[in-house]
Amino acid sequence: MRPVVTPLAALALAGAITVGLPASASAQAKPDRSAPPPSDPAPSLNLPDINRHTLSNGLPVWIVEMHEVPVVDVSVIVKSGATADPAGRFGTASFTAAMLDEGAGNRGALELADAIEILGASLTTGASYDGSTAQLHTLAETFDQALPLLADVVLRPTFPAEEVERLRAERLTALVQIQDDPSQLATAAFNRLLYGSSHRYGTSVIGTSAANQTLSADDLRAFHQAHYRPGNAHVIVVGDVVPAEVVTSLEQAFGQWADAGTAPAAPTLEAVDPPGTRHVYLIDKPGAAQSEIRIGTVGVPRSTPDYHAIEVANTMLGGSFSSRLNMNLRERNGYSYGAGSQFAMRKSAGPFVAVSGVQSDKTGEALAEFIKELEAMGAPPAAEELDRVRNLEALGFPRSFETTRAMAGRLAELVIYDLPESVFEEYVGAIQAVTAEDVARMGRERMPVDQMVVVVVGDLASIEAPVRAGSFGEVSVVSAGEVVD
Repeated sequence: MRPVVTPLAALALAGAITVGLPASASAQAKPDRSAPPPSDPAPSLNLPDINRHTLSNGLPVWIVEMHEVPVVDVSVIVKSGATADPAGRFGTASFTAAMLDEGAGNRGALELADAIEILGASLTTGASYDGSTAQLHTLAETFDQALPLLADVVLRPTFPAEEVERLRAERLTALVQIQDDPSQLATAAFNRLLYGSSHRYGTSVIGTSAANQTLSADDLRAFHQAHYRPGNAHVIVVGDVVPAEVVTSLEQAFGQWADAGTAPAAPTLEAVDPPGTRHVYLIDKPGAAQSEIRIGTVGVPRSTPDYHAIEVANTMLGGSFSSRLNMNLRERNGYSYGAGSQFAMRKSAGPFVAVSGVQSDKTGEALAEFIKELEAMGAPPAAEELDRVRNLEALGFPRSFETTRAMAGRLAELVIYDLPESVFEEYVGAIQAVTAEDVARMGRERMPVDQMVVVVVGDLASIEAPVRAGSFGEVSVVSAGEVVD
């Protein structure tokens, strides 16, 4: 039911549409061995049909048949996430989602876990900035037995006091540990310095220590009552199923779910402008053998018309093993185990960030290489590089639909970000249509190197002088406590 994770692992945030994944500074990046050569034709994408239905209470349902393996994935998506947190109560959506499987219906947390395990199923819950989810993975033959357990978790969580206190302690420990982990600290500091403490993107989905200390079971129940309703939800079923039978089962499990009171207003976030200049912030981690670097600016929402051009540009810069950043910092210079970049695309403009963990004594040199590569993105790439990156994106795209779980995840993007189904059919063609000038424009407009926040977490005694000497921008020294709460 609930995956076994360390408190730090629990901070991993799902649900954001990301373009490129930053390479880990603590794990060796893996080469693109599966990438076909640029001359290979792009494969056609033939997706199964979506069977659309609406339950008697108005709950929309999408069903996709995939009969290759006898499993089923069910996702209940609530279109309220961390951005719906009440002011001053950052972490409410995340805490609520975490509590869904800690007691539901007439079962306590352990009884629920046992019931799921006996069926050979798994059930997970969580929240992102833009949504909350409960996900069931089960055998096709036990689908009808597992579905009522999912319905209990979504409709009838009990928020037992002892489980609230247990999870509260875990969350507070995780928040404290951020300041001890240079990578987590660098990311948290970057987001706070870019967006500020009052903006929801300036604080992680898990929220603040102050909010997590005070949130009560009643607060979580209130959030659940306000946001977990059929008019604000969507069900996706993918797997070895017969649609008509699934609709009958869903009607029995979810048909009595009723809206109560006024529907929640869709949250709106204040627009944030990119920094006016490049500013470097240093955070001391005495004795650190490497420095964690984050450099970036305000990115774009998922609705951007530049989506495909950004995918190509970011893959070229830092979204693959063969990207410019990784080839520079890891392969040519040996400063890092890996370097990468990412656009976190949400309903509002999430961050663009380039990341790496580098040798402490090469911090200044690594920053110079970051800036050099970012500046170079403003010029059109060579035809050979552009072809390679476009094919890497286009040829890898069909693989993201191979499993029932992956298919459910891709469909969830359509629901959360109000996208047309045609975005999948059009993807390969749109990627192949990206031009060299499109990439250069993304470099100039979406990666403005002179309008960025730079965060470096490392041994201040050894990194401050070379960073100041590098003329990377105004330099400020801040404490972990100033940028993480």
